[in-house]
Amino acid sequence: MNSQSTSICFLSLALSAGLSGCVPHKQAYQQPAMPTASAWHTDLKEGEEQVKTVAPRPSQLAWQQFYTNDKLRQLIALALKNNRDLRVAMLNVEKAEAQRRLQRANQFPELDATANSSTSHTPGGVESSMIGGSIPSTTYTTYSAGGSISSWELDFFGRLRNLTQQQQELYLASEQGRISTQISLIASVASQYLAVGSDRENLRLAQATYDSQESTYDLILQSRNHGIKSDLDVSESLSQLQAAQVDIVQYRRQLNEDENQLEVLVGAQVPADLLPDGLVSADGFQDISAGLPSEVLLHRPDILEAEHNLKSSYANVAAARAAYFPKITLTTDGGTETAALSALFSGGTAAWAFTPQLTLPIFDAGKRNANYRIAEVERDTYVANYEKAIQTAFQEISNALNARTRYAEQEQAQQAEVNTLTQTYRLTLARYEKGIDTYLNVLDAQRSLLSGQKSLIGIQQSRLSSLVTLYKVLGGGIT
Repeated sequence: MNSQSTSICFLSLALSAGLSGCVPHKQAYQQPAMPTASAWHTDLKEGEEQVKTVAPRPSQLAWQQFYTNDKLRQLIALALKNNRDLRVAMLNVEKAEAQRRLQRANQFPELDATANSSTSHTPGGVESSMIGGSIPSTTYTTYSAGGSISSWELDFFGRLRNLTQQQQELYLASEQGRISTQISLIASVASQYLAVGSDRENLRLAQATYDSQESTYDLILQSRNHGIKSDLDVSESLSQLQAAQVDIVQYRRQLNEDENQLEVLVGAQVPADLLPDGLVSADGFQDISAGLPSEVLLHRPDILEAEHNLKSSYANVAAARAAYFPKITLTTDGGTETAALSALFSGGTAAWAFTPQLTLPIFDAGKRNANYRIAEVERDTYVANYEKAIQTAFQEISNALNARTRYAEQEQAQQAEVNTLTQTYRLTLARYEKGIDTYLNVLDAQRSLLSGQKSLIGIQQSRLSSLVTLYKVLGGGIT
């Protein structure tokens, strides 16, 4: 560095020292305190969750280990390969990485090599007082080669470094966003897989009900023809048969829609042999433990994404602060120039130019202050977003822990009710066949049993879905 650039550097440092009184203080990143309780909010009695503590935590359990159903694992693998939302998330990561490299490149000088020739012609016959006569016709050619650095900023005050750090944090945030998308995709495939199993379970129940009602209707119709049963019995039995037919059509439609949705999630045609026959064949999940909020929340990818965004905002504040200091740029050119191409690199042909520039902010009508305040507000917004992400995650996990236990209890209670309704239906049917009871009571008992069986299927699906949700909200499925 020559004496000219050295003088500029000292001058800028002196000026920046003089301006330090009006420059905002430097702000280092501070992780916000967790705005949640130290234990999950559940209505579980003491000891109910303790049985789960021996189970592995989701962060230690890959999705291939949590989902023990082989068909479901194959579908998830297909989805991770073909799903378009996940593909977009991966492309966003690549874009963020390219933007990070682009911003980092601004910290270094950009060197360009040049080579050119210039030819000019002056016509003869032009009178010149300098030579006392006319100028002869002349053709003149020059050749030059060299390199140049154009407007390289000397980053004394960290503006470019902080902008690079900002892009680095945004890149890391996009990577955590990709992981969040992957976790959500895995959970969506599993939930949709359970929905298909539930649809087939309901369709099987509707078909069995229809077959039973059809046999009953035929028997009552024959009895009516022999004068044993009334037209009212026939009409009531027919209405039950028609209601079963409606259920069959409804569950066929629902099954078709859920299979189509599963195909969208997988991103490819789903092989028929990978679909579940019912909820029993769709079951298969490893038990997991929730752990403590302080151990779980800060490792969820969506919260890590929010934290990286927060860190990027701190870097942006630092870059806005650097605008208060002088800006130094260097422009240089160097090479050789000659009239003969063969002598281009000979001695005595060197040519160079060195142009340092100092830009000192003096008056901008409050522009820098406004930009700095905008950066601060954006940082405070990211703080609020980060804290809200933690609170939302805390709520999701607390609800999922409750759901895992309560759905299991509800399923047991519903199964007991179905067992009782089955016994009631059998007793009522036996009384009817002996002429002790009316067929209307048989229909009521049958409707109650069918309603109880449908509810049981729905609760079974909800219980299994709650396990999928718990694994998801605890951050499982990263690997």
